[in-house]
Amino acid sequence: MKKYSREIVVGILAIIALFLLYFGWNFLKGVNIFTSTYSYVGKFENINGLTEQAPVYVRGYKVGQVDKISYDFTQVDGFTVILSVKKDVLLVDGTQLALVSQGVLGGEALQLNIPTGIAEVKYHEGDTLPTIVVPGLLESLQAGLLEDVDQAVRKVDSLVTQVNSQLEGDHIKNSLAKVDKITTDLSASSADLKKVIKEDVPVIVGDAKIAMADVKKLTENVKDVDLKATVAKVDSTMDNVKGVVASINSKEGTLGLLINDKALYVNINDAVENADSLLVDLKAHPKRYVHFSLFGKKDKKEK
Repeated sequence: MKKYSREIVVGILAIIALFLLYFGWNFLKGVNIFTSTYSYVGKFENINGLTEQAPVYVRGYKVGQVDKISYDFTQVDGFTVILSVKKDVLLVDGTQLALVSQGVLGGEALQLNIPTGIAEVKYHEGDTLPTIVVPGLLESLQAGLLEDVDQAVRKVDSLVTQVNSQLEGDHIKNSLAKVDKITTDLSASSADLKKVIKEDVPVIVGDAKIAMADVKKLTENVKDVDLKATVAKVDSTMDNVKGVVASINSKEGTLGLLINDKALYVNINDAVENADSLLVDLKAHPKRYVHFSLFGKKDKKEK
């Protein structure tokens, strides 16, 4: 009995070991044996390095993996890819299986592009899905670079054509002639400039030295002037002027009375007018005021 019980235990242990081996192997491959999946098929002309156990994503979330890749190079779409996807992922009308790149070092993967707003399931287990290939970063850069290089080559070719047309015409000759004339004029101007520098500049520098000496002498003279005494004299003079102005504005001095006393001004003005009238009458009738006779006889007064 003990012999049979040992065999049973060994068998159970062997079954457990096989299960663990199967579970571990599938775990290493990324397969969850406790999750039920559906298998689908996709055909590609070029898989760009896609390998088995590559992930299958829906909007960046892993929902399955690539189980098997087979090829038939006699066909256009020679690569047949079998993938397993979780059963709760419903593939509706318009679903596409895209071959995408995971980056420079990430390798290739599959992505299910499932439209939203559609509830009816179209693809079931074993169905072949429509496929597309999304260019990776390197392919996009390569394509863009080739396009840019092609455009650059076309522009260079056009530029070379224009240069050749210019060289064949008279434009270059005329331009070279103008450049030669400009060079000649520059040479003449340079000679004139050298002459000015050699002859006129020393004279100017000498005059400038004399002027600087005069300025220096004037500065020294200004330093010798007693500015404080001069300013004090100016202040004294200004004080005197202020006193004179104050005397004129006051009514005490003669000049102040003449300026500020209106009655005095009127009297002087009347006296001047009377004197003027007297001089006028004296000129008109001098005999009224002067009596002169060589014989001592007085003339009669004019009426």
